[in-house]
Amino acid sequence: MPANAQPLTIFITGVSTGFGRSLAAHALSEGHRVVGTLRKADACAAFEALAPGRAFARVLDVNDHEGVYKTVAEVEASVGAIDVLVNNAGYGLEGLFEETPMDEVRRQFETNVFGAIAMMQAVLPYMRARRAGRILNVTSMAGFATFPGLSFYHGSKFALEGISESLGKEVAHLGIHVTAVAPGGFRTDWAGRSMIRAERKIADYDAFFTPLREARAARSGKQLGDPEKAARAMLEVMTVANPPAHLLLGSDALQRVGEKITALQADIDAWEAVSRSTDVDA
Repeated sequence: MPANAQPLTIFITGVSTGFGRSLAAHALSEGHRVVGTLRKADACAAFEALAPGRAFARVLDVNDHEGVYKTVAEVEASVGAIDVLVNNAGYGLEGLFEETPMDEVRRQFETNVFGAIAMMQAVLPYMRARRAGRILNVTSMAGFATFPGLSFYHGSKFALEGISESLGKEVAHLGIHVTAVAPGGFRTDWAGRSMIRAERKIADYDAFFTPLREARAARSGKQLGDPEKAARAMLEVMTVANPPAHLLLGSDALQRVGEKITALQADIDAWEAVSRSTDVDA
């Protein structure tokens, strides 16, 4: 942190492992204060030991919306003004569309979308009153480009991308900036222990999907992205004067999203005449 910069109070959901842990550790090493949420009380002491007096653990499940509001209010009162909210808590759900139980679909959206919404609605009144604040929503390149077997994960991340972009337009005049951070493949446990995999049931998909599932599991821990470098990039976004509405992390994200944009533009161009034909005649 530059000598003349003021330390931030950063609230990060999901700091047990992965992006959340890396970001918290990097922010603390730079002199910031971090409030991190964990789902297990026995992990709190280890988190606060990262930087005694500047690391504050809170037990919270983002699906507990009442708990979200109470925790944010308590942090504002006891720790201090939340300068930055990082919605990092979430998980991956892998499964073929036809095979995935509706309960699993709902759970995916409850955590990845509604939990993030609750956190944003909880901090916004405080940020709005101060006319200042940053919100970073960790989405994914999966919020732009799709892969077989991840329909509902994609749906949750597409939703969070759209919510982030629209919210950013609503609150910019209030001094609040919103950035959707879309990582590619990083060496976290997202595709390993943290991935929920729906049970396979329909033989018609075996030849198509079994190799894809096996390959995805085999890539876990071998991705291109370095979580420590992602943490540095996210911290930079928190401190620049004009942060982006969308930030891709990783060369694979750049490639996949670039391919998606090219394919989308090709469809738009090919069907332009049909699109224009639906306007009311002048």
